[in-house]
Amino acid sequence: MNGRRVAAVGVGFSDAARRSGRSERWHAAQAAVRALEDAGLPADQLDGLTTWGGNPIDIAHMVGTGPLRWHLDVGISPAFISPAVHAAHAVASGQADVVMALRVIRQRPAATDPAAGGEGMLADAQFAHPFGDFAPVQWAGLLMNRYLHESDATEDDFARFAVTQRDYATRNPEALQRTPMTVEDYLAAPYISRPVRLLDCDYPCDSGAAVIFTTVERARDLQQKPVLVEATALSAISDMNFELLPDMVRTAPAHCLDELWRGTDLTVADLDCAQLYDGFSLITFQWLEALGICEPGQVGGFVTSGGTRLDGALPTNTDGGATNVGRRHGANFCIEAVRQLRGTHGPDRQVPGAEVALWANAVGPFAGAMVMTAS
Repeated sequence: MNGRRVAAVGVGFSDAARRSGRSERWHAAQAAVRALEDAGLPADQLDGLTTWGGNPIDIAHMVGTGPLRWHLDVGISPAFISPAVHAAHAVASGQADVVMALRVIRQRPAATDPAAGGEGMLADAQFAHPFGDFAPVQWAGLLMNRYLHESDATEDDFARFAVTQRDYATRNPEALQRTPMTVEDYLAAPYISRPVRLLDCDYPCDSGAAVIFTTVERARDLQQKPVLVEATALSAISDMNFELLPDMVRTAPAHCLDELWRGTDLTVADLDCAQLYDGFSLITFQWLEALGICEPGQVGGFVTSGGTRLDGALPTNTDGGATNVGRRHGANFCIEAVRQLRGTHGPDRQVPGAEVALWANAVGPFAGAMVMTAS
């Protein structure tokens, strides 16, 4: 990144739950306060705040900040990576000195299902919804089906991936799904949009998440070991029609990572762990392929041979991923990367000597990624 060196210094989750009964502001406030406590910062030290689909001005003053020098509601983008990237760049450019990136996501009530019409019928959706195409899992089924056709991957490989994810989750007290799982459990799960099974999908919940970025100089005075931001990238390769992607196997992650590596001397060979979005498990496979961690079409074998385990070539989604931690819109991957690079996990989940981590969000038309290093 150009400009001032930037570090992540505080992270925090709200108490995630299924149908928590708590408001968005409650989750935002709890996550923000916990990130401030983690960093050892008073709220009035924040001078910037960015959100995804929230009101950064109201949230900032709700938690007791002073006057803001910079604020942004991203609105639409590849999940939490976008507010995080904008926060880091605001610090790097000097627009603000201490910036919080925040995301609150709630389990969507059935009453807002776009199949009911209303706003869901606007624009291009009018050509899909009347035919029953209104849920993200449906385009995920298209992408996964094409991926299975063009690669050596099998449904058994996706089963092994799910089992590895759940194994990490059993060691993570913040995961919502912690019951041990077998390959047979995965294969017995129902299809939601064949070949996508229930256990390929992230787990809906109510959650808030916050990460605080500041300058390296300021970070040295705080209570946590700083984690440095080395490079970021945001990518958009087409419009938002996932079903009309010209290539359903090599999508935005490939372009995003090309841009990411241009911003650093680090390479995939330097990575000690990767936290790769798994809104659907196929997304993680696409990121692994885009990373070039193995030959094209051979991610299935890489996963099945243990490549993503803690003792594997690239420990991946070491918190259990969104399929188990819950749908945090990718914020969990940033927070897990920070914690791995701090080296604060116990031996059952800590990547030994972790110094370089990559975390990423999204797939298809758009994507984002960030490389971070231990200080």
